[in-house]
Amino acid sequence: MSQEFVTGSVVVEHDVSVPVYVVDDDESVRDSLAFMLGGYDINVMTYAGGQAFLDNAEIMQPGCVILDSRMPGLRGQEVQAILTQCHSPLSIIFLTGHGDVSMAVDAFKSGAVDFLQKPVDGEKLVQAITIAAEKSLVRSEQLCALLSYQSLTERELGILLLLVQGKRNQQIANDLCIAVRTVEVHRSSLMKKFNAKTIAELVLQYGLAVN
Repeated sequence: MSQEFVTGSVVVEHDVSVPVYVVDDDESVRDSLAFMLGGYDINVMTYAGGQAFLDNAEIMQPGCVILDSRMPGLRGQEVQAILTQCHSPLSIIFLTGHGDVSMAVDAFKSGAVDFLQKPVDGEKLVQAITIAAEKSLVRSEQLCALLSYQSLTERELGILLLLVQGKRNQQIANDLCIAVRTVEVHRSSLMKKFNAKTIAELVLQYGLAVN
């Protein structure tokens, strides 16, 4: 492993269950990071540029992107903007040899989890990836809940709001002047759309969607 791009001894515990993408035009950087992270059973995929990454990676699934800022074609900041525009749950860690304070501030304002300089300390990188993975999983769950929420019909939304208030089927039927059976049908549909098995889970999903 090249010590030019990864330094230090990685001893930190980690739990990374999502893919990690390394996007850098320098092959030696990609190989060095892939070697180090692979030693910790982290699923690493490398790309030589931003467009290749966007075309081939599962950008709508949880994951972490280690992203260079200055690359031919799409710059790292442009890749970040595209991921933001398409509501990707991927977490971004910038790793660059050309960073400055202004660039770091802009990256954080746009949602980056961390902004690291080359050469990077291995322990610090794995810690950042662990945090990024956790954030991506949470973000993915929030996005799924939001999509479910946005798919609701007007009637389903009305019943959901009353369920969140703790009202029972008969109370909801009385409030909306509909049959209890109608409430039961829409309630079942709500549970399926939010993949909830209990009302408590349904309320949790609603909270994720609106927050």
